[in-house]
Amino acid sequence: MGEVILQMRGIDKSFAGVPALKKAQFELRSGEVHALMGENGAGKSTLMKILTGIYRRDAGEVIFAGKSVVYTSPREAQEAGIAMVHQELNMMHHLTVAQNLFIGRETMKLGIFTDDADTEAKASELFQLLNIDIDPEELMGNLTVGRQQMVEIAKAISSKARIIIFDEPTAALTESETKELFKIIRDLKAKGIGIIYISHRMDELKAITDRVTVMRDGEYVGTVITRDSTKDEIIRMMVGRTVFEAPKEKSNVKADAPVVLEVRGLCAGFVKDVSFALHKGEILGFAGLMGAGRTETARALFGADKMDGGQILIHGKKVEIHTPQDAVANGIGYLSEDRKRYGLVVQKTVQENTMLATIEKYMHGILVDDASCETETESYIKRLRIKTPSVQEEVSHLSGGNQQKVVIAKWLVRDSEILIFDEPTRGIDVGAKSEIYALMNELVEKGKSIIMISSELPEILRMSDRIVVMSEGRKTGELSIEEASQEKIMHYATLREHESAAS
Repeated sequence: MGEVILQMRGIDKSFAGVPALKKAQFELRSGEVHALMGENGAGKSTLMKILTGIYRRDAGEVIFAGKSVVYTSPREAQEAGIAMVHQELNMMHHLTVAQNLFIGRETMKLGIFTDDADTEAKASELFQLLNIDIDPEELMGNLTVGRQQMVEIAKAISSKARIIIFDEPTAALTESETKELFKIIRDLKAKGIGIIYISHRMDELKAITDRVTVMRDGEYVGTVITRDSTKDEIIRMMVGRTVFEAPKEKSNVKADAPVVLEVRGLCAGFVKDVSFALHKGEILGFAGLMGAGRTETARALFGADKMDGGQILIHGKKVEIHTPQDAVANGIGYLSEDRKRYGLVVQKTVQENTMLATIEKYMHGILVDDASCETETESYIKRLRIKTPSVQEEVSHLSGGNQQKVVIAKWLVRDSEILIFDEPTRGIDVGAKSEIYALMNELVEKGKSIIMISSELPEILRMSDRIVVMSEGRKTGELSIEEASQEKIMHYATLREHESAAS
């Protein structure tokens, strides 16, 4: 690691009188990958938004390259050499890769025409430098999320960034894409670029980072050298307590628990002939590799995608579900893996999102009983420990874990009997995960039934009473929690269509 290129000291920031940062601090060296960790709501994003000019700090000092600086916009920070690769990528999908890379910085001909050939040549040169194999002429919308992220990284490099901030960079990447990303980060590190790495995936720390700084409740907790620290030590710093993730040893479902949902021969797109049953008070885990068809099965069940065949029975009675409204009317709630696209209206308030699926109950003619909505929302803020200044706070201002809780609150207000949780803890920290787990257990104890889709095998083994495994759009296995193991799940998750489940 080289010299210190960034120091943030005594940073304060409040929103509507509620402190988000209190004397926060952070340091970065050139050629270093420095992880910034903390629970959702710990202040990580706020600190980085101050660094990149999105927010103005209330107090404190930022020293970059030996100078005290104040940035008033992201563009100003980027021009100074600070770039950020956001978790939610902001791309123009109808434009080419090259056009996205240099948007606002295009080479012009005669002062009025863009020189696409020159832009594409520059993009090719940049990709060659980073050893990235992407066609500059390809439409951005045709790339996978992982490929799009590579373009975003290249964009940061093209602006001659000395500091690059990665916010949850592997949340939507496959294993091979993650390896490719780590290789690029190591190359950037070797070039002397300082990397700030925000992630909730504890296993990534040893693989890619040099130091870890932990924040809690808007305050600096401490900094440790990665190789000299343990996962448990960092978790304790993050949450102020020990978090256990022991696998479930036996099913909690009663032997005589009735079947609340049965799916027979569901077909939708590449999903073929999927059948399963869900019992009252059960957490039914769905495991499989990315692209196995788990989300597609859930979306078809919820009416978000068209079913090509099959039957859905609730309490033994066949039901027709063609739209999400049909699913909701039949007591099914769906927490999407993409909460910002399908679960929330992020420009609306906590109250508006919480009441979204139930608002008709609070209508008197054309008027909404706002007082009752506020009371109901406040009760769920307390119950789920949602960190928000008020029910009127815009959801976009909340951390990822708190946004997830708002989606859950929406379906709890609706009193859905069957809940589909698709990647319920993706992109949230270990403390918020434990709270989501406790909530799920509380829900099934009260008679709700949950389908939980997760790509994290420890999560599947910790929470599930029974496990359905999918591969290539088909159900390839079903395991009781007593017999399940990571090895058995992976066996079924890697079965090809021509292979038998017993092989």
